[in-house]
Amino acid sequence: IVPQWKPQFISGYDLTDRCHLNGLGMRDGKPQYVSALGTTDTPGGWRERKASGGIIMDTLSDEILIEGLSMPHSPRWYQNKLWVLESGAGHLITVDPSTGHKTVMAEVPGFCRGLDFIGQYALIGLSQVRETAVFAGLPLTQREPNRQCGVWVVDTQSGQTVAFLSFTQGVQEIFSVQLVPWQFPALLDLDDPLLHSSYSVPEEAMAMFSPPDPYQLRTEQALQLHRRGEHQAAIDAYLELLQEDPSQLATRYHLGLAYSDIEQWDKAIEILDAVIKQDPQHAEAWNCLGHAYAGQLAFDKALTCYESAIAADQQYATAHFNRGCLLLKKGEYEQGWPEYEWRWKMPTFQPFQCEQPQWQGEDIRDKTLLIHTEQGNGDAIQSARFLKLARERCARLVVVCTEPLRLLFKQLDAVDEVRLPGNLPNDLFDVYCPIMSLPGLLDIELNNLPNQVPYLSVPPEVVVPTLPNNGKLKIGLAWAGSPTQQINHHRSCPIEEMLSITQGIDADFYSLQTPISAADKALLKQAEVNDLESELISYAHTAALIEQLDLVVSVCTSVVHVAGALGKKAFVLLSPHADWRWLEDEQSQWYPQTTVYRQAATGDWGELTQRVGRDIRNLTQ
Repeated sequence: IVPQWKPQFISGYDLTDRCHLNGLGMRDGKPQYVSALGTTDTPGGWRERKASGGIIMDTLSDEILIEGLSMPHSPRWYQNKLWVLESGAGHLITVDPSTGHKTVMAEVPGFCRGLDFIGQYALIGLSQVRETAVFAGLPLTQREPNRQCGVWVVDTQSGQTVAFLSFTQGVQEIFSVQLVPWQFPALLDLDDPLLHSSYSVPEEAMAMFSPPDPYQLRTEQALQLHRRGEHQAAIDAYLELLQEDPSQLATRYHLGLAYSDIEQWDKAIEILDAVIKQDPQHAEAWNCLGHAYAGQLAFDKALTCYESAIAADQQYATAHFNRGCLLLKKGEYEQGWPEYEWRWKMPTFQPFQCEQPQWQGEDIRDKTLLIHTEQGNGDAIQSARFLKLARERCARLVVVCTEPLRLLFKQLDAVDEVRLPGNLPNDLFDVYCPIMSLPGLLDIELNNLPNQVPYLSVPPEVVVPTLPNNGKLKIGLAWAGSPTQQINHHRSCPIEEMLSITQGIDADFYSLQTPISAADKALLKQAEVNDLESELISYAHTAALIEQLDLVVSVCTSVVHVAGALGKKAFVLLSPHADWRWLEDEQSQWYPQTTVYRQAATGDWGELTQRVGRDIRNLTQ
């Protein structure tokens, strides 16, 4: 491989993205036109003027044909015209190579990247947004709050959209569009010999490559420490980099993020405030600042920050989702449910894959509705109360859930059929809905929340041991959720703290925890707590055991949801940063028999278990 050309304003080749040269256009069989997002020669320098720093260059003359473009992409020579996508504005434009005059030919509702033609029609690739603030502060961001992803067909003579293909889920970005001239194109497998060719670069070409920038290398090393969770080492590295060059906005943002990650809220707020003063459109900094204020329980300030993040980038899914969770926590359900739906645009959420459309609340009294569970099993149990209301609006209701939930959901009168995830027949259902989207579609607010319990019952085929009835209170304990939650100090109580509740109380205690390590089993035996792990085969079995108890004491995990859904008396132990479902109340509005206990200070499980222990003693006296 021999380099043939580079912009004159670039002093050397490297990997620091100096001008973000991103598009190449052919003319008469030769590469001639390129697009770049800036004329800068510093690492990432184009970002400072991303909204208006873009250019088109002629590689044969080394001339800049036009400047002042908003993130140009995909230069194409077609029918004796130079066509360009102005991605940051959502425009299809032509550029006169002799005068540099720009003409806007069409406007499209998304970031346009990828362009091809057939006859008088242009095929344009549209993207929504990536989870980054790079696309904030652009003309398109402010013009189109609901950007599209797909392929738009535009009549180049009239500028009108004549057809489009829109991806409603699963795809958010398109980078290129190409008409394939063959009816049956071939796809290469990963082991195809054509993919394993060797390339060499002459030494004279290698001399044109710039040596790695030491500052950038150290920046990448600091980021790697951060990604590995070595937060203090990353903070030290960021501070050293900023001492050397205080102008590095990205480094300052990551420093604030690192302090937020270790919950040093005051430092995070101070640093992120400085980032926003320098760049008021930094959507990610606004979002992180909101998280820090939420960490201080300053919810109104947090909401303001999330709204500023959304104002900077209206497609910023994480900020929408965070705002939704906070609104739900405050009981503002009418505004909260639509924001909570943004979870499906976040990379951590995987949408349900099927050909059928998602139910949007329309009349489906002649259709079969499939409802699938999502997130944790506790979330599904909490939302199972809405299945009866959903069944009233459809002809038939199918529920897809995990195996541990199957027997429990099969018992529900509202459910016609229960299926496990996997290959489902195409004719099984007409529309589908995620279970946690139901309250928004059903217009649920606090004043009409269905909180009558029990709404779950134990299937008659479930057999569990009968617990001894010796006149003492029978109390179940659960101190952690799934194995992934057990490392979350906000949602898992140390077993030693939970077992301290049992001291001096004349009651029979039962462990509802699974899985349990050998060390924890030894602690249970020492505290004379009965271990029921071997009987917790499914949530139906867990429910059958809880039915025999007088009280369940649990952290925020599926066990407390089972108890609440059965109408059993329960104490739930929470950190100040508990999920939105517990609102800010002392008595749960979702589960009337569940009392909410919150830590006085984050991480102080000891004080919390002492309070719970005192209240249990009052029950036994």
